[in-house]
Amino acid sequence: MSKIKIFSLGGLNENGKNMYIVDIDKDIFVMDAGLKYADDKMLGIDYIIPNYDFLKENKDRIKGIFISHGHDGQMGAIPNILAEIPELNVYGTQFTIDILKQELKENNIEHANLHVIEPHKNLTFGNINVFPISVTHSVPGSLCYVIDTDDGAIVYTGNFVFDQKMRGPYKTDIGKLAYVGKKGVLCLMSESLYAGNKGYTSPNNRITPIVSKMLDQNEGRIIFNISQTQFYRIQELLDEIMKTERKIVILGKRLENMIYNAIDMKYITFDKNRIGTIKNINDSDVVVIVSDERERPYSNISRIIKGYDKFLKINSEDTVIFASPVYDGMEKRATRVYDDVAKIGSNLIIVPNSCLSNHASSEDLMMMINLMNPKYYFPVIGEYRHQVENSNNAKILGYTDENIILKLNGMVTKFVDGKLVPSDEMINVDDILIDGNTVGDIGEVVVKDRELLADNGVVLVSATIDKTSKKILAGPEILTRGFIYVKNNIDVIKEAQKISLEVINENIKQNYVEFSKIKTSIRDRLGKYLYKETECRPMILIVIQEV
Repeated sequence: MSKIKIFSLGGLNENGKNMYIVDIDKDIFVMDAGLKYADDKMLGIDYIIPNYDFLKENKDRIKGIFISHGHDGQMGAIPNILAEIPELNVYGTQFTIDILKQELKENNIEHANLHVIEPHKNLTFGNINVFPISVTHSVPGSLCYVIDTDDGAIVYTGNFVFDQKMRGPYKTDIGKLAYVGKKGVLCLMSESLYAGNKGYTSPNNRITPIVSKMLDQNEGRIIFNISQTQFYRIQELLDEIMKTERKIVILGKRLENMIYNAIDMKYITFDKNRIGTIKNINDSDVVVIVSDERERPYSNISRIIKGYDKFLKINSEDTVIFASPVYDGMEKRATRVYDDVAKIGSNLIIVPNSCLSNHASSEDLMMMINLMNPKYYFPVIGEYRHQVENSNNAKILGYTDENIILKLNGMVTKFVDGKLVPSDEMINVDDILIDGNTVGDIGEVVVKDRELLADNGVVLVSATIDKTSKKILAGPEILTRGFIYVKNNIDVIKEAQKISLEVINENIKQNYVEFSKIKTSIRDRLGKYLYKETECRPMILIVIQEV
């Protein structure tokens, strides 16, 4: 019989940053390792990944990282992890591993233990088997993972929908799912993002009618903005383009390589002869496909709208369509982008929220539960309200609170001999904020400083003191940025100089200068004065030097 622990380093009570740990008799299996997009409040932060200290401390016990599919929320943290723990094994389908290879190359990680796996072929690790099953999502090669134990299977669904029209690398193998359910499932870990949506996600996950109407009613150039891993929506666009005489231009070498490779590997069906070059970008009948960078949603289209792109300029004759869903926290950014397009005078088309992404709605989730018939149900992937909605779907099918697991990141679920047992164990979890190439040095204090600067600006107090005589040679001078308009506030600046001068003189002794007291007192007294006059609390920087 087994001792099993399941917990999350990220992905619970949040959208993205998915990383789930299954610890079976000291063997560790890592399900996904994703990132989360930074919202507008995370000033300057590109994206966020889970703190992976647990992986570093237990690297000798880790059998591998098993990626469910090629989205950043599931695999975006892997380059950062492999940079520190290069010996880890990473498993995924051919499509997923190809995307990961490109990410690693861009991060200058040349050597990695990447393993291409095929659905429905067992992976054996001692006496434990990991069995991947094909499921339907918006990218090809998406997997559900089944970890066999002596007490029943641990099943991690990843993201999925049940859509009978999906074929080939997008098709769900319902027979295999049912077979696993017949053998016995101890715990089903199922996604939660659309748990509150009634009915099945399909057919509301398709945008073909919108694309068809767009191509039929607009004769001019069309700019199609899409997430680079929303492959099924790209396929819908390409299918409709094949019914016309239009060509496409793929803007961005990275996206172009992904689409060419997908066509070569039969993940996408399209005539390569219909793909134009940059020379065709201004053709009146062309469709230009624009993709977001992974860490900065809307960054590329924003640059184009502002006129900074050297190839593409949007004008009032263009039609601009936004085909990707708006991620949580990105609503304000998306609205600004939409407004900027409208100001240009372009025909703006936004795929409505009723066109769902390929995530499981309530009927999809209940169908998965019925196929698996798990002893315990563990809602994962989503905000806590989504997890609760997911648990409510299980209750409709007769599950009780005793058989439903609702947890937050770091909270350990423990099974002993196939039974859920109480556990107060907690794993340390945290966020790692990524700012450009800076990893780990960006913390809450830095972000708070950026918020302070953004809201109230900065005041710089500088003065020069003679090293020998201890007399003030210059200053104190007051400089401000983002605080007040100096010309209209001369009296405030003069009073700030007076307060600073008094503090400096009070702390200059005959033989030494008390620099620490000068800085502390100026911050205190000047800060109180500036707040009284302006009701703002700018960051106050003091530079006192001796010459």
